[in-house]
Amino acid sequence: MRDVAVIGVGMTKWGELWEKSLRDIFVESALEAVNDAGVDKIEAMYVGCMTSGLFVGQEHLGSLLSDYLGMGPIPALRVETACASGGAAFRSAIFDVACGAHDVVLAGGVEKMTDVGGDGATFALSTAADSEYEVYNGVTFPGLYALMAVAHMDKYGTTREQLAAVSVKNHANGSKNPHAQYPFEVDVDRVLNSVMIADPLTILDCSPITDGAAAAIVCPLDKVKDYTKNQPVKVLATAHATDTIALHSRKDIAWLSAVEKAGADAYKQAGLEPKDIDLVEVHDCFTIAEICVIEALGFFERGKGGPSAESGETAIGGRIPVNASGGLKSKGHPVGATGVAQIVEVTKQLRGEADKRQVENAKIGMTQNMGGTGGSSVVHIFGVE
Repeated sequence: MRDVAVIGVGMTKWGELWEKSLRDIFVESALEAVNDAGVDKIEAMYVGCMTSGLFVGQEHLGSLLSDYLGMGPIPALRVETACASGGAAFRSAIFDVACGAHDVVLAGGVEKMTDVGGDGATFALSTAADSEYEVYNGVTFPGLYALMAVAHMDKYGTTREQLAAVSVKNHANGSKNPHAQYPFEVDVDRVLNSVMIADPLTILDCSPITDGAAAAIVCPLDKVKDYTKNQPVKVLATAHATDTIALHSRKDIAWLSAVEKAGADAYKQAGLEPKDIDLVEVHDCFTIAEICVIEALGFFERGKGGPSAESGETAIGGRIPVNASGGLKSKGHPVGATGVAQIVEVTKQLRGEADKRQVENAKIGMTQNMGGTGGSSVVHIFGVE
């Protein structure tokens, strides 16, 4: 198996992109990645997308998007594992290059979520939960994560203010990200007093409905100089794990077993430990999700994820910067694109190109992308010399 490196990245401005279609925003991000890498062609493509059929009535994205990108005929296909689809698409691209099938491969992610109304978006997103049990009985994702939050608060003493501190931190980071959907700062009082969605989660604890796309180009590490002058960002590990899709089937709803397993596998592959990671982009679809994820990845002991945000340990400049991009909370969450956007952020951080949100001396970065309430999780680790 060959070592693999990221040589180009691209991303659209995220938000409510009424004037652009799914194909438009994908091509925009893909061309930016192509230009960043300095390549003139790609040999294969993997596209992370959760549910374009329900959001825009379009399936068969491999054919559609390779055509509109002007790169056909190439092998191209859509990858789906709910909100972790982008991370899984990137993982597929890694394997393609590592096994020697192709040398220059594009991993993209895209979702156009605002072309349906609120009810339509809620239904489309609910397909990432257990349709026959959870969804049939009326639960929504804010409701499911609210259950996780209440369980975490009851078990560990996590407070409402600590949940709000995650939102405050991520909005502070997102205010420095020109691609963010909501690039404004908030304070704890504003989070606590915003509209209640599912107690204890208010609207400022929840990631938004977003249109957006992101892309990354990979090639063999030993051929980087054949294609680009960019500093290569080496893929040190790729891992994927699953758990029960239904929250009620788990032994502990305040613990993310799939994240723990994928993280452990990634650390083992890279020969690293949590203390070796300089920054991490995690799947903060709700504030409680970030708290649970950073515990499952081993950055903090069980029950200590909440205090970490409150104390500043997860801020830029803290012990382990978490979601320097602004995360899903501020940057946005076009579900199929989120995992690839995390890779865009870590690549830029490791290349020293993150401007006002740059993490000092960043050499090793991690991404964690998650589907549903943790029914699937994809973890990657990257490094530069």
